Amino acid sequence: MIKDNQKYFNRLHVLLDALIIVLTYMLAWFLKFRSGIPFFMRDVAAGSLTMETYFSALFVILPGYLILYYLFNLYTAKRASSMRLDIWNVIKANSVGLFVFLGALYVARQPHFSRTMLFYFYVLNIFVDSLFRIVVFRVLQKLRAKGYNVKYVLLVGYSRAAEQYIDRIRHNPQWGYVVRGILDDTIPRGTEYKGIRVIGQIDNLFYILPQNRLDEIAITLALESYGRLKEIVNLCEKSGVHTKFIPDYNSLIPSRPYTEDLDGLPVVNIRHVPLTNTINKVAKRIFDLVCAMVITLLISPLLIVIAVLVKFSSPGPVIFKQERVGLHNKPFQMYKFRTMRMQTAEDEEKEWTIKGDPRVTKVGRFLRKTSLDEFPQLFNVILGDMSLVGPRPERPFFVEKFKEEIPRYMIKHQVRPGMTGWAQINGFRGDSSIRKRIDCDLYYIENWTMGLDLKILFLTIFKGFINKNAY
Repeated sequence: MIKDNQKYFNRLHVLLDALIIVLTYMLAWFLKFRSGIPFFMRDVAAGSLTMETYFSALFVILPGYLILYYLFNLYTAKRASSMRLDIWNVIKANSVGLFVFLGALYVARQPHFSRTMLFYFYVLNIFVDSLFRIVVFRVLQKLRAKGYNVKYVLLVGYSRAAEQYIDRIRHNPQWGYVVRGILDDTIPRGTEYKGIRVIGQIDNLFYILPQNRLDEIAITLALESYGRLKEIVNLCEKSGVHTKFIPDYNSLIPSRPYTEDLDGLPVVNIRHVPLTNTINKVAKRIFDLVCAMVITLLISPLLIVIAVLVKFSSPGPVIFKQERVGLHNKPFQMYKFRTMRMQTAEDEEKEWTIKGDPRVTKVGRFLRKTSLDEFPQLFNVILGDMSLVGPRPERPFFVEKFKEEIPRYMIKHQVRPGMTGWAQINGFRGDSSIRKRIDCDLYYIENWTMGLDLKILFLTIFKGFINKNAY
């Protein structure tokens, strides 16, 4: 019954999308050629075609756009999907449609078909279709939260994955999932997790599935029970009930695993690192190099002033060099303006800077508080030791210490260290939680985009320079 409802809903969705495409196209034509509004009707007489010619283009546009909507996953089930992602897919589908149609007009040597009208259609269709999807999304959320249009799910296997699945369903009633219970061979019957009970052993599937009262089976076996996985999948598929697998190894793989098809063999990478892609790596390096050189040139007078202040604050060199661990665990010399009085290499290697540290000079305290001491790292960026954005590099002594104490700590060395990063703009720098810093670093590494770099650089201006934990 649920499957039939889904098919009916998808067909209705396609029909309504088709209606929206036709109506917004007609409205765009009306605004351009018949509305009488000067803003929309500029240059109407310049080579305009007949109404029949414009409307006949719908025989190509309508099926073409519906195919694009399908290709951009706008007709897949979206119980737990993001509304923003849906709207973004609408924008992408319409953008592709516009460029393809403009390209076809160019190839057909048709200069008289109004490009302005097509732009009106592009904007109107995105707006109306997005509004329509928001309304549908909200209505379905409210219906499911009240117990309508729900799916009944049985979990096979009690594990951490089962608990996480139940947590998410309880926090998102709008998804419309109801867990009937859990089957497990090792947990006693009657055991509860947040109101969901273990109702029997896995062999009870033989009696439960023929009753045809379930919409989905979620296999949430613990790692040690994977020996029965093939048997359970075969049994579920014979029943015709939709089956999904929720692996119990979330602590080992990222939240967005990267899969490869190795000649038909699926391969799941333990860690998805977008910057291992050559194109991404080169693009980021070019961006770093150009920006670092431009910034260095622009702030060179400020660098000279700071250098003079450091020189007169206490005896010693202006630039402080310290060994840090960078990309692929390779050590490099990181540059900073000197903010402390001269000390032995042994002292500076093993001690954190603390609040009110007597080793820090007055000028140095100001430079640290405002992060102005970090500017010489622009030369590290130019040399290729660092990036503008990335995990902060640490001293070898602390790397050896943390890699034993903090799981996944060494993953941060799969990318170039940065002058600023996701951890810094979230307040984790200086005397703050190392584990939370690593969580931020892992998020950045697995979700890197050029847009994320730009966002971090922008937020650094407001959040990254002044910090209460920088001593």
